Amino acid sequence: MTSPYAIQIEQTGGVEVLQKVEREPRVPGPGEALVRQTAIGLNFIDTYHRTGLYPVKLPFTPGSEGAGIVEAVGEGVETLKPGDRVGYLGAGAYTSHYTGRAAMMVKLPDGISEETAAAVMLKGLTAWMLLFEVRRASPGETALVWAPVGGVGSLLVPWATSLGVKVIAATSSEDKAARARELGAAETVLTNGNVAEAVRELTGGKGVDVSYDSVGKASAEASLNSLKPRGWWISYGNASGAAEPIAPVILGAKGSLVLTRPSLFSFIPTPQDLERGAAALFGALRAGTLKPHIGQRFALSDVGQAHTAIESGKTVGATLLIP
Repeated sequence: MTSPYAIQIEQTGGVEVLQKVEREPRVPGPGEALVRQTAIGLNFIDTYHRTGLYPVKLPFTPGSEGAGIVEAVGEGVETLKPGDRVGYLGAGAYTSHYTGRAAMMVKLPDGISEETAAAVMLKGLTAWMLLFEVRRASPGETALVWAPVGGVGSLLVPWATSLGVKVIAATSSEDKAARARELGAAETVLTNGNVAEAVRELTGGKGVDVSYDSVGKASAEASLNSLKPRGWWISYGNASGAAEPIAPVILGAKGSLVLTRPSLFSFIPTPQDLERGAAALFGALRAGTLKPHIGQRFALSDVGQAHTAIESGKTVGATLLIP
């Protein structure tokens, strides 16, 4: 049996800073649970922590979501017991065993596998936040979705479509455009061209109601120029680097636009909020609205290869790390 271990960084930089270290699991304290992990989700934010784009206190163990079997619970935990299958959100997920707040863990219903949970907890709840909490999506609207076949995008596109939203997907290749159409996108545009001009043509010159933008620096101008008056630019990622600051007067000049930068944890501050979001997510999974695609699996010990893959834009769907 492999000894318990974690992936740790002691300095920021390239994938070489990701180091495997032996680490005994921490005994859960009050309000905590210990989980033997079976799958861990890879997210772009993990690369931001590794490179220093999002500063963290070092040494640091990356990772924000995972799933597995509860092995022990701390004092006061009544919602979970040893043997329960759970998915969770929390810092420091790149470990064989994870100890964290039980309040950020949800018991998995029958029919939802641990791999599915690890693939969708953070990404699926982000899609829920974008469609239901930041701004309620409505039938008849048109949305521009960037990176439509990535971890969040591959859930956002079908969920938005099921709500009656017409999705225009902006992606980097014909193969990814074909996959976006399979997911429900009504139209696709390639990002090596003039995205805003193409979007205007597809909308009869009107523009879209909202741009769901996970790309950042490379997509910012196109997002703004694709919006109709009073449209929303929802910037929730930095795949190409952080977007440049936007002066408020520009938003006014382009038609009273709205810019927001949401963070999921601002929308799930309590266990009740997390349960509400998870119920919507699991309901969409059981209904078949969402069919998560796990495009890649890497051993947790090969996490550097996983980071290289996601940063190169070569991944499709969710990527899992298996301890």
